[in-house]
Amino acid sequence: MSDGTAALRLSGLSKSFGEKRAVDGVSLEVPAGSFFGLVGLNGAGKTTSLSMAVGLLRPDAGDAWVFGVDVWADPVRAKALLGVLPDSLGLPERLTGREVLTYLGLLRGLERSVVDERASELLEVLELAEAERTLVSEYSTGMRKKIGLAVALLHAPRLLVLDEPFEAVDPVSALTVRRILRRFTEGGGSVIMSSHVMALVEQLCDHVAVIDRGRVALAGPLEMVRGERALEDVFVELVGGRVDGTEGLSWLAS
Repeated sequence: MSDGTAALRLSGLSKSFGEKRAVDGVSLEVPAGSFFGLVGLNGAGKTTSLSMAVGLLRPDAGDAWVFGVDVWADPVRAKALLGVLPDSLGLPERLTGREVLTYLGLLRGLERSVVDERASELLEVLELAEAERTLVSEYSTGMRKKIGLAVALLHAPRLLVLDEPFEAVDPVSALTVRRILRRFTEGGGSVIMSSHVMALVEQLCDHVAVIDRGRVALAGPLEMVRGERALEDVFVELVGGRVDGTEGLSWLAS
């Protein structure tokens, strides 16, 4: 049950790379128990914002709290509450799927019996049981996403932070992942997920934020953000996207 504390709160997060301001004062609040969608164009600042939120990238300015715990002042306590699937997930290439889960579970301080039981369940549910003895170096992109999600779930976090979790995942596996995430939130967990697929965000999320050029253009409950329109229409209007791609390329016409 929620105690009223936000699952994730970001205040004024900013980050520059050289002369480029990638994130410019992002402030967000992810309610406990919510499924929160973060949408934006490529390069809008979604991944950079999430990386700072979970302690993977130090911000130039601003703060992040996970259930009231300061991510940068108390990182060990904060990260115990987090399960993270980053965009570019680095995994031990010369370990099998089960070995990855065992190694990282023990590193988290879980008992060996707990790790073994949870690893078996996760490999089975995520349809990786037959690949559990396969080296990660031989995994497809979709399999890497699924083993990364298994790692994020292994220690039973209170908040999942997922960067493009459905990218390169086949439709059957995507259905399984959606069911797992719904069960997670129904059990009191919280999720924040970045995605380019507006229909997916509308299906899964109850809150959404649109990031545009490193800033929050609009955020709130899904129904408030989209109103009577499709989320994709609202998104295009907010970010000023060009939707007419018919001019030019006359040479493509037969």
